Amino acid sequence: MYTVKIVETKQEHDEAFAIRKKVFVEEQGVPLHLECDAEDATATHFIMYNNDEPVGAARLRSIDNNTAKIERVCILQSQRGKKLGALIMKEMEKHAISINKKALKLHAQSYAIPFYEKLGFTVTSPEFMDAGIPHRAMEKNI
Repeated sequence: MYTVKIVETKQEHDEAFAIRKKVFVEEQGVPLHLECDAEDATATHFIMYNNDEPVGAARLRSIDNNTAKIERVCILQSQRGKKLGALIMKEMEKHAISINKKALKLHAQSYAIPFYEKLGFTVTSPEFMDAGIPHRAMEKNI
């Protein structure tokens, strides 16, 4: 059974960061100093489990009174294709609503744009490079 929760313990924190490192640093070649940044200190981190096994992670940051930004969404390669990305996104959206946010923003890797469009996000920028990977900004009112 898959569950998503807000990171509360050091173990959950370490598990979330291990997933991010595996996906972004090891698989995609993002330098560790770009993957783990100063925003981690104030972001709300999410972890996804398959029973007790950590399989996904993401973070949410408040960027103003009305808007939160979704970042670092990742699912372990062995777990992809099971709609788990949508599950973690829905949980982050629920949390954003619970803290009175009216909109969500994110920077999507360009290949993932159709995934985010299915969740109601709209492209709001031309393509740009981030950590050597093409991205586009996207937004959604909630």
